Order: sequence, then C-alpha cells, then structure tokens
Amino acid sequence: MNTVTMSLSEAGAYELRFQSLFNEGRALAFPCDADGHVDMDALSERARGNYLYARAVVGREYATPAVQRCH
Repeated sequence: MNTVTMSLSEAGAYELRFQSLFNEGRALAFPCDADGHVDMDALSERARGNYLYARAVVGREYATPAVQRCH
C-alpha cells in the first residue's frame, strides 16, 4: 500500500468514491489526488478503517472506486 503526499491544492480537489452495490444512496468517499491516491496518514482512524474496509469489499459490497472532482 502506497502513501502519497498531496499538495494543499490537490488535497480537497478530488475524492475517491466507493458506491454501494446494494443501496444507490450509500457511498464512502475519501480525499485523493487526481490519480486516486489517498493519503492514509491524513485520514482519521475511523476514516482509515472505512477506507480499508471499502477496498477489501470491492465487488461484493462496493463498486470499483471512481475518482471525482469535488464540488
């Protein structure tokens, strides 16, 4: 697992979004760079746990994540 350091301008510009396969209104999203790299050191302990869980259940509970620009 790689940890990437992001510039402040990149940190809030994109999110890595894991959409639920079973509930259209449910998703988990994490700040990332344009390439989808999440700085795990910048996440809270709870967010880090959610991120690792979402990655582990891709294809079973969540769809393959997508990089999206934040609004």
